[in-house]
Amino acid sequence: MSISSEHKPLGKQVTGSLHTLSPIVELNVGGEMYTTTLSTLKKHPGSKLAEMFTGQPKLRTDSEGRFFIDRPGTYFKYILEYLRSNQVPTQCVQDVYKEALFYDIEPLIKQLEDSPQIFGEIVARRQFLARVPNYSENIELMIRIARAEAVASRQSSVIVCVVRTEEDAARCQDALNSLDTDKKSVVKFGPWKAVPSISDLLDCIQMDVEAKGYKISFQPHVAEKGFRFKSHDFFYKFLFTWW
Repeated sequence: MSISSEHKPLGKQVTGSLHTLSPIVELNVGGEMYTTTLSTLKKHPGSKLAEMFTGQPKLRTDSEGRFFIDRPGTYFKYILEYLRSNQVPTQCVQDVYKEALFYDIEPLIKQLEDSPQIFGEIVARRQFLARVPNYSENIELMIRIARAEAVASRQSSVIVCVVRTEEDAARCQDALNSLDTDKKSVVKFGPWKAVPSISDLLDCIQMDVEAKGYKISFQPHVAEKGFRFKSHDFFYKFLFTWW
């Protein structure tokens, strides 16, 4: 029993060699349709994108016979613009950078890394946070504590202790012990050896928690009496708002 061309099976595996295909290629990238040439797609031979269209095909096709790539189609237009004219995108830079990494287009990756958005994130902010011990783990710990305290509440709070130096850490120890005795969970960040200040780290914490989809704010934590220093120099309350 033959299948008519009007009823092509979904996800058909391409057979044969790409060398026998038309130089004009139709693509379905995450639901967005594009038309380009094989030479454009293979412009950078060492890239993953070029390998997709070199030799034995590894891609599947959609019901219309277009090559299907399961990636966000919105940003693929910027990839194509670069391949066609060496134009480095100035919009959606963070998202295009992710796609450039996926397709492994080295020249585009390097040029995007020189852009202010990527340079500031990778070279400056991320390099700083790499020097803050257990930063990523502490972000996840904050979220777990906030979620555990969110039952039947509009807001939940997490106390954060931020110490930049070993001396500050020693000064805070009595306060930390007191909070622990009162069974209050505290997430401690630092110390670290880098130029950015406590306020810089607080901004980073808020930025990274918000990037995970949470609505968050922070304010100095006014400690109970008995602390031998101004608690708001090191202790902060992060508020998670749930509705």
